[in-house]
Amino acid sequence: METHSDADGEQEKTSRGVAAVDRALKIVAALEASTMPRNLSEISRATGLYKSTILRLLESLQDAGYVVRVDDSKYALGPTIMQLGIAYEQTNPLRHQILPVFERLVAMGTESPSFHVRQTAEERLCLFRLNSNHSTLDRVNTGDRLPITRGAAGKVLRAFGDPPEPGAEMDKVRAECFAVSLGERDKLCAGIAAPVFTGSNRMIGALSFSGPKERFQEDDIARMRPQMLDAAREISEALGGHFPS
Repeated sequence: METHSDADGEQEKTSRGVAAVDRALKIVAALEASTMPRNLSEISRATGLYKSTILRLLESLQDAGYVVRVDDSKYALGPTIMQLGIAYEQTNPLRHQILPVFERLVAMGTESPSFHVRQTAEERLCLFRLNSNHSTLDRVNTGDRLPITRGAAGKVLRAFGDPPEPGAEMDKVRAECFAVSLGERDKLCAGIAAPVFTGSNRMIGALSFSGPKERFQEDDIARMRPQMLDAAREISEALGGHFPS
């Protein structure tokens, strides 16, 4: 009869435990991505999980307050998520380093500044955003999840990612610490972006300016470029990183 060592058994148990956590996180992400409560069928389509698996995990998530049941057959994020969000807001040092720079940039008349981090292999998250003082704006809000394959911030996150994405365009972004996007994500909008570094010179996210495409002509980009690079350098140094010359 085949036997397993204690180490093998522990490894198998750990693998099962990690798989359960991954599945639970998929459920939470599916609920977070929707503006309305979702039923089992919708969660299953969004996660690729069987309904029986989802039901088992939902019991644990509800017990911990991460999920609540509404309308008898639908589910939404629970109060624990809000508590985590409040704790994040209170302890996140990025806010204290980034938002004062954003306020100064907007006062100078720049386009709307945003700060993006990689959320998944396919998405980036707008962590901070401050609208410019211009009368017309692009539609980006704090908390938005956007495609990482489109937009200036997406280019920066891919170029300086771990591992960095290969290709001539990515090489140019890495060499210049600067990316431009003209109508890629939205044909009427445009943006520019630069990396922000933290300790050990690790890229932590992308600083971007975005707005209507007509305000991103060649002369506009040339004027905004030094403002962006100076801001990215200032934030990087405040976070213990080094922005390349």
